Amino acid sequence: MKTIHDLGTLPWTLTGYAPETWRGYAGIDLGAPSIAEVTPVPARVPASVQQLLLEGGIIPDWNHGLASRAAEWVEHRNWVFATSVPRAWLDHGALRRLHCAGLDAAGWVCCNGRLIARFENGFTEHVFDLSAVPLADENALQIIFDLPPRWLGQFNYTSLIKDWKARFNYTWDWQPRLVQIGIWDRVTLEVGDGHELADMRCQLAPDGFTLFGRSPDRVLVRLEDGDRCLLNATVEPTQLAAGAAFAGLPVEVWWPNREGPQKTYRLTVRLPEGDEWMRTVGFKDVTWQACAGAPAAADPWICVVNGRPVFLQGVNWTPIRPNYADVTRADYELRIRAYADMGCNVFRVWGGAFLEKELFYDLCDQYGLLVWQEFPFSSSGIDNWPPEDPQVLAETRPIVRSYIARRQHHASLLCWCGGNELQGAIDGGKYGSGVPTPASHPLLSMMAAEVAALDPARRYLHTSPTGPRAQASEKEFGLGLHWDIHGPWWPATAAYWAKDDALFRSEVGAAGASPVDILERYCGPGALLPLDESNPLWRRFGFWIQAEAFQKDHGRPPRDLGEYVAWSQRLQREALDRAARSTKSRFPACGGFIVWMGHDPFPCPANTAILDYLGRPKPAADALREIFLSPPETLRQPVV
Repeated sequence: MKTIHDLGTLPWTLTGYAPETWRGYAGIDLGAPSIAEVTPVPARVPASVQQLLLEGGIIPDWNHGLASRAAEWVEHRNWVFATSVPRAWLDHGALRRLHCAGLDAAGWVCCNGRLIARFENGFTEHVFDLSAVPLADENALQIIFDLPPRWLGQFNYTSLIKDWKARFNYTWDWQPRLVQIGIWDRVTLEVGDGHELADMRCQLAPDGFTLFGRSPDRVLVRLEDGDRCLLNATVEPTQLAAGAAFAGLPVEVWWPNREGPQKTYRLTVRLPEGDEWMRTVGFKDVTWQACAGAPAAADPWICVVNGRPVFLQGVNWTPIRPNYADVTRADYELRIRAYADMGCNVFRVWGGAFLEKELFYDLCDQYGLLVWQEFPFSSSGIDNWPPEDPQVLAETRPIVRSYIARRQHHASLLCWCGGNELQGAIDGGKYGSGVPTPASHPLLSMMAAEVAALDPARRYLHTSPTGPRAQASEKEFGLGLHWDIHGPWWPATAAYWAKDDALFRSEVGAAGASPVDILERYCGPGALLPLDESNPLWRRFGFWIQAEAFQKDHGRPPRDLGEYVAWSQRLQREALDRAARSTKSRFPACGGFIVWMGHDPFPCPANTAILDYLGRPKPAADALREIFLSPPETLRQPVV
């Protein structure tokens, strides 16, 4: 038997210490009093340190002006999440484990004055054995966070990255520095006698599934459609370890958004004595076909779902907030529903972030959004080449396995990808950009082998973009060099799109300002003028300063913020309308169009997002909705 307690139901506190002075919790005599620098504030799990400090009035709201700079000191302290676990929760069995689904990113666990273990990974789950800890009536539990790495931001050396923490928190062109610290997913206590299921996972097929796991006894497997049982079988432990396959089940297929219903089922694996593993699953058939007129050597980019070719259209998904520990179901549903209403059918979950929460995948299953999930690697501007250090490869393998095991049962999962914009120079060198890193790279080939072993029915892309070129150049149109392409991220001419020969467009963007109400609320009335590099609010996001373009259009600077916003949003709408309309009209010569990016995690003055910080559509989203809801043949008209 096994009992699972959700520690999120307990009261917690958060305390801040100068580095290492927390160690009194581990029974270590420091030779001096251990005095907290930040006295305990009420806490909860999951939660970020930053959000709890904001609620406690200790740091300002980092979304306003340049206030994020006043929160950076948080990175230079050790932070202790503490609670007390009642003895009644621990007395159910000799085996006691603390299961943490998301810790960001390194630190220690203590219980009843003992140091239990150190953890070091923001991308995998962590399990800590508390069985040997002597029990008390109230059992003190602390999760302590170490200082985060100094720098993992947008400008870096990908080949040297070796810290397992989301990179976008350190600044990107749409995100100031807010290095999340804290517990970003569920924390549970498992108590039992060891008679339990372990390492369970599920591979899906169009009309069935294969279960893998470890069990001390035969298990009962049920597949249910509401109150109707479609499968009721008994599986021996040896079968489960080798893979227990079930095929030919009387199931309906799951369809992407606007292609058909999103049918799902409840799968349960149960030991006779009670331990169980339950997941929601769905069944679909995905194959990939060559684009019409594609070069013979090119990768296939027409996605065929349940026998029907589907134009993939959607957005690149980045975290909803830098403090993603605090994002709610309502936050997710607001945005995912907006994308579904636009006609989107795919998200590319970008490699500079993290494995999205189970809730995200559940909602994608529900709304019909296919998920292209990247492993946690991304370009760095200075050096975009993936790591080759054997230690990094060895540490990456369990991350890949963890991603697959935790998410492969979802109907919405489309494919895996090695990372974002991993590339080298046109001349074949490792340092530079222009040519995607080859699939033979040791890190990327290791990932391919893991996907082939653990999730063989799904496609693996070694990076995105892929093919002979990372971006499309007008002078190279017609040469067969443009397969999966990124860019442009600014308005391109009608002539460019008329000659486009890309087989897939997995990143296309154009900048548009946030609405006036957001800018005045978070930057202050008039604070964004002048619209140039003399203004520190613009220098922070220098990628998207539009002063020169506005001056060229008007012969003067903007008179007020409203004039600039209306002009900027119109420019974004026109650019994305032209790009999406042209690209989709070429189907099946081109397989898809994915916008960079979906939503603003921060109230940026201007950015390529099509939903603003509050999740509301910008005018560009309205234009894309019209295109995404239209059949390709109705879009085949001269590009203007």
